[in-house]
Amino acid sequence: MQRIYRYLGSFLLGTSLVAPMAVTAGAQDRHEEREREHHERYYDRDHKDYHVWDDREEGRFHIWMAERRDDTHRTFRKLKRKEQHEYWKWRHEHPDDDDRRR
Repeated sequence: MQRIYRYLGSFLLGTSLVAPMAVTAGAQDRHEEREREHHERYYDRDHKDYHVWDDREEGRFHIWMAERRDDTHRTFRKLKRKEQHEYWKWRHEHPDDDDRRR
């Protein structure tokens, strides 16, 4: 009988140590999924890839606008198709070290 209690105690101790890690991992996955859902994705037809529009991409867009000396404060979405094409061309010529195109 004591042997059963010993096994049961070991099982409960092990479960109590592993459970918080499993819950934390699941919460992290849900957080990352919500982050991906929040950001828009744009398709670059010329390079046949997707770009996630996040804070980093927004920063790169402002750099591009400044280089063009365009201070109209437009969003990427409001640009004409030709200007969007020019931005993606520039973006591929100025990649980040860990570029997250998908």
